[in-house]
Amino acid sequence: MYYFYLFRCADGSLYCGSTNNIDAREKLHNAGRGAKYTFTHGGGKMVYHEPYPTKSEALKREAAVKKWPKIKKEQLAQKLLNQS
Repeated sequence: MYYFYLFRCADGSLYCGSTNNIDAREKLHNAGRGAKYTFTHGGGKMVYHEPYPTKSEALKREAAVKKWPKIKKEQLAQKLLNQS
C-alpha cells in the first residue's frame, strides 16, 4: 500500500508527498532527513493521508495536489481533522 500525504511543518506550511510507510516518513521528516523542504521549514506532523494500491497512483495524486492553491490544500488537511 502507498500513500499520498500532507505534512504540516513547524512554520505552518504544508508539504505534499507520497510514501509506503506513513509513520516512518513522519519520523524522517522530523529528523530532518525526509525532504529538503521539511528540513528548512522545521519538523511537524502528518495531517492527512490517502491510501493507494500502487506507487504510481500515489505519485499522480501528489503531483495533482501540488498544483492546487494553498487554500484548497488547507481544506483537504481539515477534512481529516473534521472526521476525527
